[in-house]
Amino acid sequence: MVSVVIPARNEERNIERCVRSVLSATYPNLEVIVVDDHSADATGDIARRIAAEDTRLRVIANSPLPDGWFGKQWACETGAGESKGEVILFADADTKQSSDLITRSVSMMRRRSADLFSVTGKQELGSFWELLIQPQVFGMLAVRYGGTESVSKSRFVSSKIANGQCLFVRRDAYESLGRHGLVRSHVADDMMMAQRFFANGKNVVIAEGLEQLSTRMYTSLGELVRGWGKNVYAGGIDSIPGGLGRMLFPFMLLSAPLSGMLPALILVAGIFFRVPEPLVVWAAVAQIILLLWWAFVYLRIGRSPLYALLSPMGAAVVFYIFLRAVLRGRRVTWKDREYVSA
Repeated sequence: MVSVVIPARNEERNIERCVRSVLSATYPNLEVIVVDDHSADATGDIARRIAAEDTRLRVIANSPLPDGWFGKQWACETGAGESKGEVILFADADTKQSSDLITRSVSMMRRRSADLFSVTGKQELGSFWELLIQPQVFGMLAVRYGGTESVSKSRFVSSKIANGQCLFVRRDAYESLGRHGLVRSHVADDMMMAQRFFANGKNVVIAEGLEQLSTRMYTSLGELVRGWGKNVYAGGIDSIPGGLGRMLFPFMLLSAPLSGMLPALILVAGIFFRVPEPLVVWAAVAQIILLLWWAFVYLRIGRSPLYALLSPMGAAVVFYIFLRAVLRGRRVTWKDREYVSA
């Protein structure tokens, strides 16, 4: 049996699409639990309406948030406590699943003896700012972690990562390690779950499923700033081994978007000020290479390569998001709650 736990706080925009996609699963032995985490909108009403149509779905109200817990982790903990499956799937409310995702995932978990299994999917990009910022951030993550097989086969704890949007665990392993209490105060709970599982001798596997999973994480510039701002520093620093690495992490984090905007800045400065010619030549060559790279990226995701011309602007916005995150440190604000990441 697979239990699907969907933590949901103020998700009226997404919850119906998510739940109906899960209920479309061809997997024969399934229960779905939506944990309404004190939503101030119609999230719970929408989920309960669907539950009246399908007995596999239950909607439960989350209990008050205890001290030291992040809201999502507490909702997952609550849902897991109500579940019965041998495998638990934690699914974000902004995801859409194909009908064969669960079947394929359980099959791969068995084939590869995975205790924790995660699927990376397609990112839906709707607005101008999503198209500008999301490729930049996910490109940096790809550079940091490599492909899914690189992550799965790595023997280093710090190289383990998971996608909390679609995260399967074997109940016995999950229970033995303390359930979501294992990561209750970490903003990047998915990454920390993968690292803690692996550090305790469990098998962690991640796979790509572009046809099985899609997510629209954020829809506006404000959501992008707040969403990535809560994760990139407070969560990213947990992936850096050693004290020296963590001291240098803010500079490493900011250097990535800075390198994407620096050639354009030099070329613009050359219009108004006297800039050494070798520096201008370097900037021109670097900018051409960057434009060709981003044109290729946008073509790969089915978008106009002309977006590459705006890549310096995208890098500048990402730099602002990262700088804002560094200045906030481990203080995190999300969905009207204040946290301090461990």
